[in-house]
Amino acid sequence: MKPSPSPHVKLSVKDFQNKMLAWYDVHARDLPWRESRDPYRVWVSEIMLQQTRVAAVIEHYHEFLRRFPTVNKLAAAREASVLAAWSGLGYYRRARMLHAAAKVVAREREGRFPKTADDWRTLPGVGRYTAAAVASIAFGEPVAVVDGNVERVLQRIAGRTISGEQIWQQAENLLDRNRPGDFNQAMMELGATVCMPRAPACLTCPLVELCATRGELAGAEKKSRPRKREIHYALDRRNGSVFLTKRPADIRLMAGMWELPEISRPEDYGEPFLTVKHSITVTDYTVHVWAVTAPLKGEWCAIDRLPRLALTGLARKILRKSGIIPASTTGVESSRSGGRRLSAR
Repeated sequence: MKPSPSPHVKLSVKDFQNKMLAWYDVHARDLPWRESRDPYRVWVSEIMLQQTRVAAVIEHYHEFLRRFPTVNKLAAAREASVLAAWSGLGYYRRARMLHAAAKVVAREREGRFPKTADDWRTLPGVGRYTAAAVASIAFGEPVAVVDGNVERVLQRIAGRTISGEQIWQQAENLLDRNRPGDFNQAMMELGATVCMPRAPACLTCPLVELCATRGELAGAEKKSRPRKREIHYALDRRNGSVFLTKRPADIRLMAGMWELPEISRPEDYGEPFLTVKHSITVTDYTVHVWAVTAPLKGEWCAIDRLPRLALTGLARKILRKSGIIPASTTGVESSRSGGRRLSAR
């Protein structure tokens, strides 16, 4: 049950800031990237959290930092190793840009990170949101952030649709300049855990008295239903190896990563050996796997190499479900990595 709409209380910026920070000090989730203000760790977490749920990121975050504990280690790594560590998080361009930016920091900046949002935006793959988030959290720069969570909170508080530069200006006007990093995280935390896209928990919201909407914003755009598609793969295993194909280096999605060969006439093979569900952005896939001879060109890959190989998330899921590589403890494969950070945190 949500509270009924009531006349909007005139927004006091100081009240807003105090309520947000007091709530965050009590209710902030204990997340590994909040254990320090180290810019490398903050940056890695912000890139991982883009379009990906917190639950899916945590185990990958620990493993990524185990493999690449410093920006210099990341810069020195092969791209294939970085993609292998990223496998399962999706949106692999993020990993490539993270790697490219690490090289700039390590080689051109002698390992020194930018301290301002403007300077962060000179690095490959760092946009306005990421630059502001890292600069405010790691270095205390008083600059506001806007992601899907913050946008939703501000729109509901105002009781109207706000977008573009206007929403950034609104965030800037409300920012607590004494604790900008905590305030930015509080806004994102509120959107992720209380002011959610559907069924917001208004009764537990610290801003309920300041909110014009007290619930879902009237006329808010509804998400379209995901598309449905079936795909079919061959799982060919022999002599301690699995047959895989490598995606072309010049394609937009998952370039250069390894996957099982797709088959076009599944009716020739009888019943599938395995069926799994997989979601990528706005498409839900039903994936059928046949234990048959691979029909395409590719390469035999030793099973003991697979954990270090840059596999697509779907290939890794199939190989785990088949018992060929150890089962995941992350839960990543069943997550949907879609949308614009609507509930990533």
